[in-house]
Parts: sequence; structure tokens; C-alpha cells
Amino acid sequence: MAFDLVGDIGATNARFALVNGEGTLSRPADLLCADHSTLADAIEAYLTAAEQRRPMRAVLAVATTPHEDRVAFTNNPWSFSKLELARAIGVGDLRIVNDFHANAMALPMLAADDVQKIGSGAIFPDAPSGVLGPGSGLGVSSAVPVDGGLHAIAGEGGHVTMAPGNALESAVLDHLRAQFGHVSAERVLSGPGLVNLYRALCEIDGKAPAELSAEQITEAGAAGSCGYAGAAVAMFCAMLGTVAGNLALTLGARGGIYIAGGIVPKLGDAFVQSEFRARFEDKGRFRDYLANIPTFVITRRHAALLGAARLLQNF
Repeated sequence: MAFDLVGDIGATNARFALVNGEGTLSRPADLLCADHSTLADAIEAYLTAAEQRRPMRAVLAVATTPHEDRVAFTNNPWSFSKLELARAIGVGDLRIVNDFHANAMALPMLAADDVQKIGSGAIFPDAPSGVLGPGSGLGVSSAVPVDGGLHAIAGEGGHVTMAPGNALESAVLDHLRAQFGHVSAERVLSGPGLVNLYRALCEIDGKAPAELSAEQITEAGAAGSCGYAGAAVAMFCAMLGTVAGNLALTLGARGGIYIAGGIVPKLGDAFVQSEFRARFEDKGRFRDYLANIPTFVITRRHAALLGAARLLQNF
């Protein structure tokens, strides 16, 4: 049976699935990037495990800007040539898109139980939507309804300059600027960014930070075993609200703002009860405007693969 291949490749994980002629996903699998020397090797490993021949076509969503033939990941040592990759995996038609382009294309395919609504607001029909997601980096994109379809606009919004929302955030950003120079949203709103927040909060207080991973910081914060970890998670959620509100204003995203990525869904109730939504709406004269825009956490696994499969329809 003929099939196509879709992939969602980030800094940590490479996710793949097969797509049949009706556009249905099957055999989804997550591979660790660190276990494979190249993207082609990861694809070969997936196809071998799935016991499949060469795909007819492929759409791969990657965590970088793939405009040229040579593609280099932002937070992953992999790089590849589109032409060479197509030959290596034996696919005739290969399309490479930004990973959040695929996330945006997935929005109309998400069911009610694929998302968790945070706060008030209602979707305005035929209005733009925004997607952002903290993971190993911070992805940002938008979706605009066009002629009965959807047009996704991928960008690099994760690298906008992070703005503080209060005095403590100002102190943390000052501290990080001394280390990094420019402090983008991604410097604080990602797995490494959560570590940056935790370490900065400790060091501002003259404390030596423990060598904790983002996952350990989240766990310690949830357990209440480390005040600095809890403060870092709280600041992370509030800052994400700031950036999400900025995105909503920039796009006029009355179709909603969607939070993707691997970090926020794992926060659970801590995110629901955080300052995310309050900070999202905290835009002075435009508070009422933002109060009417809904925000959602995407809880559906492999949502970007749905979007990649949809892109196969427009080859």
C-alpha cells in the first residue's frame, strides 16, 4: 500500500508517522535525536521499525527556518541538504516546513478534547489565530483563514526581545543580559529558559543554584520543595502570558491563541492557576479586547504531525 511520511523534528525528539491515501495517521513514534547521528539515520530507523518501504512523499516540520537547500537546526547539531535528504530516504517529493507552520495548520483539525481552555473569551469566526510553544526552544506562528482554507505564516517570534512585567522580572532580565547580551523570549520561555530563570532568581539572592534540569525544576516547584524552583515556574507562566498577549495584539488573533510544545501540558493545574491569563489580558487600554480572546493549551499528542499531513494535500 502506498503511503506518505510526516515528521516533526525538534532539538530533543524526532516524531514520525505514516499517512495513507485518506490522510489518516498511523504508526506514530518518537525517537530521541541524540540516538541518531543525522536526520536521515533517524528516518531510516523509523521506517525499519515500522517495516515500511520508501515513502511516496514526505512533509517534515523542523525547528528552524528552512528557506534554503541547506537546513541547520537552531538548538540541534543536525544539518542537512533537502536534495541530499530526499535522495537518501528515496522519496520523490519532499517538503520541509517550520515546525510551527505545521502546528498552525493543525488547528482546524483539533477536537474539543484536544485542547484545554484557559480563561474567558470565545473564538471569532474567520479571524486569525496564533500558536506559540515552549519546548527546547520557543516556536511561534499564525494561521489566517483564506478563501475557505487556511494559510499558515511561520516566523521566528521566539527571538523577540523579552519585556518585563514587574520589578522582579526586570531584575532577572538585567541579570540575564549581563550573561547573554540580548535576552529573547526563548531565553526564558523554553526548557533551557526555565533553567535560566531558576538560576537567575537564586543568584540575585546570593544563593548558589543547584544543577537542576527543567524537569527537575518543574517537579521541585510542584512539590513545594524549592522556593526558587516554584518562583521560576510562576515567572515562566506569567512571562508566557506577556508574550502570548503581545502575539494576540499583533495578529488581531480573535480566532484564539494556542499553546503548544512539550512543557506547558505537563504543568497541569499549576498552569491553569498561574498568572498566565491575567498577564495575557494585562495590556492597559486593550484589556477588554484581550479578555474576549480565548487561550488554549493543545493537549493532543503529535498535533504538528496532523498539520504536516494536511500539508500533503497541497503538494
